[in-house]
Amino acid sequence: MKKLNIFILLIAIVFIGCERDDICAESTPTTPRLRIEFYDATSQEDLKSVPRLTVYGEGLILDDDGMEIEPIVVSNKTIIFNSNQNTVDLPLRIDDDIEEERTITRFILEKDTNLRLDTENPETSNVDIIEISYIPKFEYVSRACGYKSIFTDVEVTLDTNNDSDTWISNNIAVDIRDVENENEIHVRIFH
Repeated sequence: MKKLNIFILLIAIVFIGCERDDICAESTPTTPRLRIEFYDATSQEDLKSVPRLTVYGEGLILDDDGMEIEPIVVSNKTIIFNSNQNTVDLPLRIDDDIEEERTITRFILEKDTNLRLDTENPETSNVDIIEISYIPKFEYVSRACGYKSIFTDVEVTLDTNNDSDTWISNNIAVDIRDVENENEIHVRIFH
């Protein structure tokens, strides 16, 4: 009887002491993306969709010779392709083994992509580049999930070099400077 009690006690300890630590739950917050909403520049409280928006990271789409080109079809390198949008979630770059150093990621935002894609009567779309600078930090989540990145001291600017026809007004509001989750609007862009 004594051996049976010890055996039951050992089994109970094993089951109570074990935790499911090898699976990261889908609901666990991971590295957030920067969430941007687009607003009307004349009526700044009103959301305003960007017509036929295409968004992609600078330097990601290249031709066979390694020259940067504009996308002509949706791919895994475009975040949004030729779609009416009033919100976009941008993944921020994390350099390997560099923590707490200012990092810069640039994104190309193309308005009216359909005009460029029209093969019968092509016109030019309007391309603007935003530059996002931030300090990445790593935060421990759990043994199963590992680390996630958070981004602090976020700044967003419009690159107006060599661009006299910007569709984004120079009024960009960074509402939340520390990106710790993607359930909030971090930046408002007016156009």
